[in-house]
Amino acid sequence: MGKRYFCDYCDRSFQDNLHNRKKHLNGVQHLRAKRVWYDLFRDAAAVLQEEQTKKPCRKFLQTGQCDFGSNCRFSHMTEQDLEKLSAQVQGEQRSKELRQEGADVPPGTIEDWLEKRAKRLSAAQSNSALPEKPALFQYPPGWPPAQDLPPSLQAPPPGGWPVPPNLQWG
Repeated sequence: MGKRYFCDYCDRSFQDNLHNRKKHLNGVQHLRAKRVWYDLFRDAAAVLQEEQTKKPCRKFLQTGQCDFGSNCRFSHMTEQDLEKLSAQVQGEQRSKELRQEGADVPPGTIEDWLEKRAKRLSAAQSNSALPEKPALFQYPPGWPPAQDLPPSLQAPPPGGWPVPPNLQWG
């Protein structure tokens, strides 16, 4: 049957030869799918700038739906969406300025957590002769509520996980 080419952008496969690949890569559907994929990773400032230059989509504002979807040349953002996006851009700019000025990293970052962990470990090693009391488990700041986390990220129950009596590993 021959080799097949799978396009991750379009979620489609076809026989791999020069003609088919060129035809697909230059096709309108592929170019749209590729643009949509890369738009997911654009920074908020670029999205805000583009959305502010567009006029609002009348159909989307009236019905909440637009036949053109992501290909519409008009904006599908409400005033509230634009305000939130603007606030996000300003927050990103402030944090960028703080980093450039050499200010400390804001609280609640991985660096803070690692510092606290290192202090706890060094304190535990220096006090190894004293009986250890179990540490209170805390989720890192900014995590979703515990009930929304997958089981692999949830805290262990007090006293550890129950072990069945006839459990054999291996």
